[in-house]
Amino acid sequence: MFSRKRSEINNATTGEVRKPKNGRLLFVKIFLLFAFAAALGRLVQIQIVDAVKYQEIARKQYEAKVILPATRGNIYDCNGNVLASNSMFISYAADPKIVGENAGKVARAFSRIFGKPESAYLQKLRSEKRFVWLERHVAPDVARSFDISKLAGVVTLNEPKRLYHYDEIGGQVVGCTNIDNVGISGAEYTFDKQLRGKDGYVIMQRDGLGRTRPSTDFPREEPANGHSVVLTLDVAYQSIVEDELKKGAEHAKADAGIAIMLDPNTGAVLAMAHYPSVNANTLSNVSMEALKVRAVADMVEPGSVFKLVTASAALDNNLVKPDQMFFAENGTYKVPLNGGRFRTIRDTHENGMITFTQALELSSNIVFAKVGDIVGAERLYTEARNFGFGMETGIELPGEVSGDLKKPVEWSGATLNSMAYGYEVGVTPLQIVAAYAALANGGTLMKPYIFSKEIDEQGTVVGIGEPEKIRQVISPETDKVLKNLFLGVVEHGTGEAAQVPGIMIAGKTGTSRKYADGKYEAGNYNASFVGFFPFDNPTIVLLVMMENPKNGYTGALASAPIFKAIAERIVNNNGLFSRDHIASNRGDENSLLISVPNVCNVKTTTALQMLDDNGLHASIAGSGEVVMRQVPEPGTRIHYDNVVQLITNASAAASSPNSSQVPDLKGMSIRRAMNRLMTEKLDVAVVGSGIVVSQSPIAGTLVSSGTKVTLTCEPRTITTAQLY
Repeated sequence: MFSRKRSEINNATTGEVRKPKNGRLLFVKIFLLFAFAAALGRLVQIQIVDAVKYQEIARKQYEAKVILPATRGNIYDCNGNVLASNSMFISYAADPKIVGENAGKVARAFSRIFGKPESAYLQKLRSEKRFVWLERHVAPDVARSFDISKLAGVVTLNEPKRLYHYDEIGGQVVGCTNIDNVGISGAEYTFDKQLRGKDGYVIMQRDGLGRTRPSTDFPREEPANGHSVVLTLDVAYQSIVEDELKKGAEHAKADAGIAIMLDPNTGAVLAMAHYPSVNANTLSNVSMEALKVRAVADMVEPGSVFKLVTASAALDNNLVKPDQMFFAENGTYKVPLNGGRFRTIRDTHENGMITFTQALELSSNIVFAKVGDIVGAERLYTEARNFGFGMETGIELPGEVSGDLKKPVEWSGATLNSMAYGYEVGVTPLQIVAAYAALANGGTLMKPYIFSKEIDEQGTVVGIGEPEKIRQVISPETDKVLKNLFLGVVEHGTGEAAQVPGIMIAGKTGTSRKYADGKYEAGNYNASFVGFFPFDNPTIVLLVMMENPKNGYTGALASAPIFKAIAERIVNNNGLFSRDHIASNRGDENSLLISVPNVCNVKTTTALQMLDDNGLHASIAGSGEVVMRQVPEPGTRIHYDNVVQLITNASAAASSPNSSQVPDLKGMSIRRAMNRLMTEKLDVAVVGSGIVVSQSPIAGTLVSSGTKVTLTCEPRTITTAQLY
């Protein structure tokens, strides 16, 4: 009985065990079935539905797209001097995921070489990104001393860096690029599209170790290098203007200064200087405000230089005669306003009855306020518009403003009198010099321009800037009368400080209080002098403007002497003026005339000694060791103790000592081109005769010393493009 019960129990037990065992097996089978179905579905999705997506992921694992950077075009002055070019520098980047645990080692190595704290590099190396910059634009000589072969995950890349060959000369106008070689100010910004070109690329094959190798089966697109741009600036004039502007501003204790030189017959900008200037090679602590081209972006009340507009309107409409008499109120004039109020206008000089000619020479605000009443609001406004005030000139520089010329319906009861002598109107420095250029050339307003031409990689001119006439502002007859009036300002008026012996100069002083926060600031002035020369056939019109000069606040004291200093040095430029005429007007001083020695293509230190031995001084533009050009030219007879401008080649401190950049030789004579190549320690081969029309390698190419440059020459011909 006992055994039977035990058997039953065993059977029952066996039955209970067998049932759950069959359930688990079924569960496993069902699970595996679903897993297989899911895997099959996933395979269908990967292989069929998302095939393109995963093929792209797989391709990226063994392919790498490498950018081939385009070379930025050069910027030249009107004589072919290189203002901005490129040099190849070394940059270091890293993949933080590959660097991994070696981040400390990498940070220490970079800190030791570049002097920055290790934490600065560690912060970058702990980034979640797969690409970070560690250092950019490292000079090649520094890079050669830094071995990164044992720093896993760190790579070197060649990056072009912009070089500005004359440092601060033309700093704001030439402009600069950012660290990615994109123009951000000046001409670099305006012509960025032409200069930048288009990057190319090459697809590289990545092997199992992550190394990239080129493959002929993969696509490649060559970079399209940028075009070069030629400006109307003359670096010799620019350096003279900047040199004298800086000295004059420091003497006047001015906050800032601007000087603009135009060719009045074409509107071409020959020089545009700012004080303080900027050196685009060292921009670490320079603000965007300092980079601004204030000659076109700043608006000021012009003061008495605006009297050109009032005088022109009065004379051209036959409302006033040069010898017409006016009462200057003995220096104080109370003008009645609405509501029984008065406005007081004062002159620096206390005069009684004077002619209109004398009123301009002595800069009488009182007389010009009265002339404004005669001219009337509509005529004065129209004349100002005709001279280009109240509208942009259209010059190829960023940030230009139109100024502020209110319509007569917006004028107050005092506006007509105020505007007649240069208040209650906002103008830019460029508008002022453009207006006086119209006076200088016979009455035609020319569009100021700074773009001369655009040149592609093959040296073909693909764009050209040409003189553009805007309108005839005043009649030739009125223009002659006006020019003589402004000549009198310099001969025996407020502009006497601008006189240069032997050269007749016409011009006008201007002084205006600065307007801020709804009122005119006491003791804060803008001082100006604008003029043109030589009087009989003007080729230069020049404006000098000082902001808040403290050592003499008027245009006569602060700006006219700077104009004179610039004009004296420009007069020494060979071929522009008659030196025989100048010398004949200096009488006994002829005995002091000496011949300028030839210091071109010699070391700067030697040139300085040669000039000193001849009783001459030197002013150096550029940071090179060799004189590339001099002003005046060799053989010119100038006075003892005068200044000779030396234009040197670019600083090559960051370039290899055994390499140099091929200069732009097109348009040069064979002799001049050969001398230039000898200075750069390059060999030469000449095909043909005459002037250089093409060259190989092209200008700007970085080559080793002794490289042969082939010059193709043709007989000289005069083309329309060469006239500008």
